[in-house]
Amino acid sequence: QLQLVESGGGLVQPGGSLRLSCAATGVTLDYYAIGWFRQAPGKEREGVSCISTSGRNTNYAESVKGRFTIARDNAKNTVFLQMNNLKAEDTAIYYCAAVAVQNMCLTMIYEYEYWGQGTQVTVSS
Repeated sequence: QLQLVESGGGLVQPGGSLRLSCAATGVTLDYYAIGWFRQAPGKEREGVSCISTSGRNTNYAESVKGRFTIARDNAKNTVFLQMNNLKAEDTAIYYCAAVAVQNMCLTMIYEYEYWGQGTQVTVSS
């Protein structure tokens, strides 16, 4: 059974950076596409980024393009989300999710099968 654990969240000032990690236990991540999603208070969960099994296909929400970078290290069974130039509107709980599909980057919540518990990111001065 695949389990996902997010880490790396915290409080950061506007303009700062954080790196989120999504670590998998139970099975290898090699066969899973990974997505990052976020949910701000009072808002619906939205897609942030995704990465295919090979890492060659990635996708970013318009609001984070040029600031966030997704990457995977299959040897460490971990996917990372590097977040730079953070803004107050990036404040949310960030979730990673996985689905067993090859060479595709999926952007929709309903396409994912496994979810982590989330990590809080707060951007505030």
